[in-house]
Amino acid sequence: MSEYKFIKWFEELGKGDVALVGGKGANLGEMTNAGIPVPPGFCVTAEAYKYFVENVKLEDGKTLQEWIMGVIAETNVDDSKQLQENTAKIRQKIIELPMPAEIAGEIERAYKELSQRFNKDAVYVAVRSSATAEDLPEASFAGQQETYLDVYGVDDVIDKVKKCWASLWTARATFYRAKQGFDHSKVYLSAVVQKMVNSKTSGVMFTANPVTNNRNEIMINASWGLGEAVVSGSVSPDEYIVEKGTWKIKEKYIAKKEVMVVRNPETGKGTIYVKVADYLGPEWVEKQVLTEEQIIEVAKIGAKIEEHYGWPQDIEWAYDADDGKLYIVQSRPITTLKEAETAQEAAEVEEAEVILKGLGASPGIGAGRVVVIFEADEIDKVKEGDVLVTTMTNPDMVPAMKRASAIVTDEGGRTSHAAIVSRELGIPAVVGTKEATKKLKTGDYVTVDGTRGVVYKGIVKSLVEKKEEEKATGQVVVAGAPLVTATKVKVNVSMPEVAERAAATGADGVGLLRAEHMILTIGKHPVKFIKEGKEEELVEKLADGIRTVASAFYPRPVWYRTLDAPTNEFKEMPGGEDEPDERNPMLGWRGIRRSLDQVELLKAEFKAIKKVVEEGYDNIGVMLPLVANPEQIRKAKEIARSVGLEPHKDVEWGIMIEVPAAALIIEDLIKEGLDFVSFGTNDLTQYTLAIDRDNDRIAYLYDEKHPAVLKLIENVIKVAKKYGVETSICGQAGSDPKMAKILVRLGIDSISANPDAVELIRKTVAQEEQKLILEAARKRLFE
Repeated sequence: MSEYKFIKWFEELGKGDVALVGGKGANLGEMTNAGIPVPPGFCVTAEAYKYFVENVKLEDGKTLQEWIMGVIAETNVDDSKQLQENTAKIRQKIIELPMPAEIAGEIERAYKELSQRFNKDAVYVAVRSSATAEDLPEASFAGQQETYLDVYGVDDVIDKVKKCWASLWTARATFYRAKQGFDHSKVYLSAVVQKMVNSKTSGVMFTANPVTNNRNEIMINASWGLGEAVVSGSVSPDEYIVEKGTWKIKEKYIAKKEVMVVRNPETGKGTIYVKVADYLGPEWVEKQVLTEEQIIEVAKIGAKIEEHYGWPQDIEWAYDADDGKLYIVQSRPITTLKEAETAQEAAEVEEAEVILKGLGASPGIGAGRVVVIFEADEIDKVKEGDVLVTTMTNPDMVPAMKRASAIVTDEGGRTSHAAIVSRELGIPAVVGTKEATKKLKTGDYVTVDGTRGVVYKGIVKSLVEKKEEEKATGQVVVAGAPLVTATKVKVNVSMPEVAERAAATGADGVGLLRAEHMILTIGKHPVKFIKEGKEEELVEKLADGIRTVASAFYPRPVWYRTLDAPTNEFKEMPGGEDEPDERNPMLGWRGIRRSLDQVELLKAEFKAIKKVVEEGYDNIGVMLPLVANPEQIRKAKEIARSVGLEPHKDVEWGIMIEVPAAALIIEDLIKEGLDFVSFGTNDLTQYTLAIDRDNDRIAYLYDEKHPAVLKLIENVIKVAKKYGVETSICGQAGSDPKMAKILVRLGIDSISANPDAVELIRKTVAQEEQKLILEAARKRLFE
């Protein structure tokens, strides 16, 4: 597998590889390695797309990337016509330019290797896009790029990968990125090539009810054939609500499933829509898709995936007609959950004339003038505050959806991609009414209740006034009033580009700002950069990144970890030819060891920090990785002072506890002068247990909650408290609710979690702190 430059197999990937293969690819790798039944496959990495746009040149000498950015700079995304025309021009340019032979050759080899796993010369595959910003928490890029099913043969696979690249520039994807604040030049695309499931039945499940926000319920949508019909909203699927734990089926909604998606019988590849009545028989239209046993089987695998990730998931599943087994083809975090509605609010139903009923897809009240449209080219008819009515909420209609006060559709389920986007935009939506476009006429006035799934005739004054009152008094908020906890809950930030979204989680600061992304994206080995006399440019790039994060969080603290990239990552960069070949880079020349050998690079980092501090940002801390002895702290401070950065005065000073040696001699390290320490549990665990966490054969032994690891953590916390040094954690374990409970009881001062886990960890911390208070009170009571 290692001979590939642009290909990564699922077995090589985990959830930390979003920047390389996008959210979809990273999650498929994560689930594969967690033992979830995922069809095998590989990813054409984002590096391939990046290589393509940065190396293919046009007739005028510009790179394709430069030309694309030029077109986008001249595009007003709120002008639907101009947006459609300019993005179509970009897609056409990508498709007509040849794929570099070095990328095409690797795709051919990987596809043949995948086919040979099934003892065939060629297999049917699905080719799915996976944007590097897609499926990130706080941003449902739901279906912004393309998916191609039943792709067959090398040439077809290469063609569909090109089309996936082009789909990064659809009008809806471009509009969505612009409105969500993503930098177009920093979003790349990976293509997932996965063995096709010959789906008899398929669908989507949410492991928390996305409409009522009840986290004890699992919602399953199911239909016949391939899942494309459910995901796109082309069919109204069956809907089942299952209670977690008891596995009781609480609700069943058996829909009229008029259409299904199947492999094209004429061409033998690709897909077509057919009528269920013609393809399966009239009795299948209103037949229950899943048996009771299958409903529970799907729900249980969903709960298992949620437990693995520690957060509710949006999951695509399918039953294979060939072997009858259940497969998971995608999972991503639900980013649109709000606090559950109270029973009192649910009972306040207005006595008004109900003219339509459907499924509540996005909660809330919306009222206004109806505009009925059927095609995306009609979206300019929808003005601010109108109620958009259409056959189904097609993602191409996102610009109009954003202007609408509410959305009503004939078809679609509550887990369709467009419904997800509606929830994220915060626009009430009712789907699957079957006859909205027939009953409602342009010019009518209606009130839409997206929570209960009903449409009322006219403007229902009391419902609209209640909505306005709640809005004015601040009662309607996305995540509820922030919980106040004694243990601070911070957030890990890998890229400055996500700083605003990370800050919006309400985190108490940044417990880990990684330097690697900022340094590795300069396009050249940083030491080579300095040797070429470009140190100031490097300093400025680093300062820009640090400033972006410090500003987004100010005055909350931001702890910047100095460079900790292993040699194998540097080796891939231009100018990295002299990097040593190490048998195990994780145990090699990295962290503070490397920084003290390459002083010029550490100085550049300190100069960048000094630059930002001098601009008035006094919320920055410096964190040294992989420290094992006091001398390393002493030398780093000397280097900082040599560029005019004074530890403890200009910046807080701390270290990572990743090496068992650091935990065992923590008192000696603190006496060297520290303001804080932070546990890097990823390394601390593998070094303590002598386990390579990337080794599949022994990965099951990797456990951050192993008694030896916890004893080291406990010892450090005790000593740190004695000397008044703040303790924190920024490893992956900080995003695990079970670990958070243990850490609160050990007395840690703060926990830094991944952005998607901040809310969950804060709730966990608050609950555990309340338990401690209650336990202490009871103890005093019964003494």
